[in-house]
Amino acid sequence: MKSLTIAFLLTWFLTCSVFAQGPRVLVVTAHPDDETGFSVTMFKIAKELHGEVDMAVMTDGGGGFADSQLGAVYYGLNLTDSMVARTHLPLIRKREITNAANIMGVRNIFFMEQEDDYYTLDINPYISGKNWEIKYVERRMDKILAARQYDFVITMLPHPGQHGHHKTAALMGIRAVQRYQGPNKPIIIAGSPARADAKPTDFSMLEGYPETKISATAPKFTLNRAFRFKENDKVSYKIVADWVISEYKSQGAIQENGIHRTDMEVYHFYELNDPSGIAKVQKLFDDLAKSGFAAPKK
Repeated sequence: MKSLTIAFLLTWFLTCSVFAQGPRVLVVTAHPDDETGFSVTMFKIAKELHGEVDMAVMTDGGGGFADSQLGAVYYGLNLTDSMVARTHLPLIRKREITNAANIMGVRNIFFMEQEDDYYTLDINPYISGKNWEIKYVERRMDKILAARQYDFVITMLPHPGQHGHHKTAALMGIRAVQRYQGPNKPIIIAGSPARADAKPTDFSMLEGYPETKISATAPKFTLNRAFRFKENDKVSYKIVADWVISEYKSQGAIQENGIHRTDMEVYHFYELNDPSGIAKVQKLFDDLAKSGFAAPKK
């Protein structure tokens, strides 16, 4: 009996050690459903590389009622009415993102509970601390990074056309990495979904925020969602993205438009990183390209 117990514990320890070898990643977004742009990368890291994936979500999602016509039918609530939506959407969208996280293999979701007030391209009301409790968010982000020891942090690409919430969330991730004083500073990259026929993104920096500068010497790193496998190439990883976006029944535009049509997930290397991080990010994406059903056929 004793030998069986020792054998079981040894097997358990070795199994845990193998699983713990995967990358540790924090994805920083503004709203529940923003992570759909990175969903296949997150799924493959968690499920195929046996990594650890967490999310930090800035807002309560209460403002996402512009495309909720079908969601109103599904939930039996008039979610297109702002008063009804702001009462019910925060809890609904927490349930939705929790379901989506389970699909992707996400370990933890850190909700920052900032108000999802209105759509604007203006970053100033949020990053200034006027509309969001920026100091609170900074303290929580610092604690999360210190406790979790991430290898990588992923933000949305903070280009000028992004929602002000998206740009602020990206800055929260960037500045948290800048402040980090512990061992093994995480590498931070910016992701953006793209169609195969889309023109390359020429974003270099969000004006007024030099910390958002993208390295001019680092390559772009790409994960191909549209890679087809199985007999007669009938299946692709885009089905994972469809599973994820299908959880967001309170929403509409992401299913019908950009995310559903995404072929590639493209990642950009922030210049604030140590240049040695380029090789580490390249290895991550090489590993992703070789993992699961995307492995080269023999």
